[in-house]
Amino acid sequence: MGQSAAPLAEDLAARFGAVRAATERLAEPLSPEDTTAQSMPDASPVKWHLAHTSWFFETFLLESVPGYRPLEPAYRVLFNSYYNAVGEQHLRPERGLVTRPGLAEVRAYRAHVDAACQALLARGALTPAQCAVLELGLQHEQQHQELILTDLKHLLAKNPLHPVYRARPPASESAQRGRSPSGVMGWQVQPTGLREIGHAGAGFAFDNEGPRHRVFVHAFALASRLVTNGEYLAFVEAGGYRRPELWLSDGFAAAGAQGWRAPLYWLERDGVWQEFTLAGLRELVLDEPVAHVSAYEADAYARFAGARLPTEAEWEIVAAEAPVAGNFVESGRLQPAPLTSLDGPAQLFGDVWEWTSSAYAPYPGYRPPAGALGEYNGKFMANQLVLRGGSCATPRSHVRASYRNFFHPDARWQWSGIRLARDAA
Repeated sequence: MGQSAAPLAEDLAARFGAVRAATERLAEPLSPEDTTAQSMPDASPVKWHLAHTSWFFETFLLESVPGYRPLEPAYRVLFNSYYNAVGEQHLRPERGLVTRPGLAEVRAYRAHVDAACQALLARGALTPAQCAVLELGLQHEQQHQELILTDLKHLLAKNPLHPVYRARPPASESAQRGRSPSGVMGWQVQPTGLREIGHAGAGFAFDNEGPRHRVFVHAFALASRLVTNGEYLAFVEAGGYRRPELWLSDGFAAAGAQGWRAPLYWLERDGVWQEFTLAGLRELVLDEPVAHVSAYEADAYARFAGARLPTEAEWEIVAAEAPVAGNFVESGRLQPAPLTSLDGPAQLFGDVWEWTSSAYAPYPGYRPPAGALGEYNGKFMANQLVLRGGSCATPRSHVRASYRNFFHPDARWQWSGIRLARDAA
């Protein structure tokens, strides 16, 4: 759940319309068939995302309003994700089998929830607690906007026709294919000392971003930019996937069991590497940041490069001093972009989520919120690693230096990439 002062109702009304419309635009180019299929248990159909984000507002906000009537009571089970305190849920791996309700009916459900929320906002009678829930719902929907794109990309990649979701804007193709313009990677050195991390001050933050607390860090250096496709290709061509000395044991086993020999969406044809993107299949662009690698692959590459992955504290200490600017979903590129500036550290925000070596665990003093919304983050604090910084599919307003994303270390379908770190003398 979120931690913040209650936002103003008039600000929420404007943002509610903008966020809900942004979700609809993502689904606009898709057919009903596109929105129904599910490519794997970890991914959900677009239609389910459209419905679940509406379910969230209905369940946690509208059901607290006297006189509210749900459009379809059965949706309470069908579109519940993982909230055990709310009740039963439809099996996650079977979301793609739900052909009914159809896309038109889900859109009618969204319209029903939109109208009820907008009427509530127009009355100006929301309590501070209801404002906080509505804010959390908006942040939750922005998370699902990114999931719509990551899950859809995984689905389209299964199609041998390599379909195009959205053509890339011409401006985004201006970069020349070649090695990274930065040449030798630079390093920003931070001294040994006691620092503070975690959310502080005004503005929204999820509960897992706090409490703000002190951490001791040894001197370290953080790379000035992300690892590129060209650099990662050198790891592939050097037999990196066949060298157990570079890998954690679980990672080497996962790579072998799942047949990994390159990042997800890379294809080699007649000695030429290509990459599937939401704009279709195209030749690998060597100076773009590498994406769709697991934490195991990121860690193995770091060893190959004579470095390591940063801890989340190291990453945040550096990122807290940088502006939140970069290649986000608003650019329309939907693909990591080559480095445009040699001023470092660059690419801290946007492009790819950056794996850290830190376990996703509670900060000192953390307590999940009471009630069903306490299940939002806290119960996932086991067997996952933290990623930082956002990606090319993340809304810009959704990211901050303290934001903690988390996935299992073998996950590859997110836009996840690599920034190196090393110990400093």
